Amino acid sequence: MIQSRDNTSAIVTREPAWEVARLFPDQGAWDESEFLHLDSLTGGRIELSDGHVELLPMPTVQHQLILQWLFKALDSFVSAASLGLVLVSGARVRLRPGLIREPDVVFISKSKREKVSRSLLDGADLAIEVVSEDDPGRDYARKRMEYAAAGIGEYWIVDPRSERILVLTLPTGSSEYAVAGEYAPGSHAVSPLLEGFTVEVAAVFDYGKQV
Repeated sequence: MIQSRDNTSAIVTREPAWEVARLFPDQGAWDESEFLHLDSLTGGRIELSDGHVELLPMPTVQHQLILQWLFKALDSFVSAASLGLVLVSGARVRLRPGLIREPDVVFISKSKREKVSRSLLDGADLAIEVVSEDDPGRDYARKRMEYAAAGIGEYWIVDPRSERILVLTLPTGSSEYAVAGEYAPGSHAVSPLLEGFTVEVAAVFDYGKQV
């Protein structure tokens, strides 16, 4: 409600800018080129799932700190041995045509470097997701199924709520992950894929408690 010049009250109804919205496809009709164009306009935090654009929640400070710790640890390990690339949230990974996700942290081995373009990665070797409170099932169920079907060899689910790191590995010839280990503070999470790469679980979650 606003006050007019003659001191009478007027009700102002606000609506979305439908004319702008109509410039874009309807949900269910998005293709990859349209999605990538929108992504370039918005600066990320969106994913594409079979014609539907999904808006991701903005990460909390705790989420970002944990993500930062994991990225630094993995990037340091991979760079020291020249194993490939480690990218942080914002790297778009095509799991299959029409399905594009943005893992929090992703590792691409040297052997798959030819699958890296300026706009997309065609698959990955390892993905890490920090669980968001708004929809934990997205990381525990949906992305677990999608990443396995895409052949991503290892998937870490990092959960600040329980302070647990679940490490999943993809057996040869399988399309479903097997549990390699579930790790709590006092232990080190171990990567079966990257021999020698471990992280101290307590250190990961303590870093996220700075705020």
